[in-house]
Amino acid sequence: MLEPQATLNCNGQILSLEQPLIMGIVNVTPDSFYDGGVFMEQKLMLQKVEQMLDAGATIIDVGGMSSRPGAELITVEEELKRVLPAIAAIVKHFPDTLISIDTIYGQVARAAVSTGAAIINDISAGRTDSNMYATVAELGVPYILMHMKGQPKNMQQQANYEDVRTTVLDFFIQEIGKLRALGVKDIIVDPGFGFGKTLAHNYQLLNYLHIFKILDVPILAGLSRKSMIYKALNITPTEALNGTSVLNLVALQQGASILRVHDVKEAKETIQLFQLLQENKEVRSQTE
Repeated sequence: MLEPQATLNCNGQILSLEQPLIMGIVNVTPDSFYDGGVFMEQKLMLQKVEQMLDAGATIIDVGGMSSRPGAELITVEEELKRVLPAIAAIVKHFPDTLISIDTIYGQVARAAVSTGAAIINDISAGRTDSNMYATVAELGVPYILMHMKGQPKNMQQQANYEDVRTTVLDFFIQEIGKLRALGVKDIIVDPGFGFGKTLAHNYQLLNYLHIFKILDVPILAGLSRKSMIYKALNITPTEALNGTSVLNLVALQQGASILRVHDVKEAKETIQLFQLLQENKEVRSQTE
């Protein structure tokens, strides 16, 4: 089996994936499922970014539209009003920070990259905006390709699969082919935990996350405080940090290169312990 590529070219900055990385979530939205409205005020947003960077985040993922189940799409204009000031402020205060823009619109992606973003994170995989793939190819920045059925407002009504693992793998093979044909070099895949999947589908994907290594691209796991944790444990998203850490460890063991999280310090500790496990596994194999 092939190993995923070891670097990403983020608008001229080479990012190594030799060790697992952390993507910190910054939602400048009024209605996200966990931290909606908290970081609409720029001072609080910058404090959160500083905290995440100090705790070990490599990438800050800025999003202006909630993708919680049932959420409605917002306009390009509204999203631009939310994300561009946030990106500009991060660039001003933390100029070396790698920023990804969480958007389904090519126009927002273009404006965000012009403002300082270096990665495009698209939950719709070009389904919402037919110009997205061409825009990514033109901009030449890494693209996070996520699997989702439908749109956030109706995705949970479409959670029907004969085999969720092969469906998502086939989807990635097809879409990566389209992106490669356009000249997109750096692609990251995200199986889309919670996006048009039942609880069982999510855990099947997590158990078999390693199958996506055959694509020879990095794998991103976005498990942080999701319903597959809090519904399974009959708790709230606020109480789902412990469960997040547990599943993040499983994702790392299954080959994830990037963890997308709300809680960077805990994710960093999870990675450190995972690396200790890996180091001691190698030592054991050498002595047997």
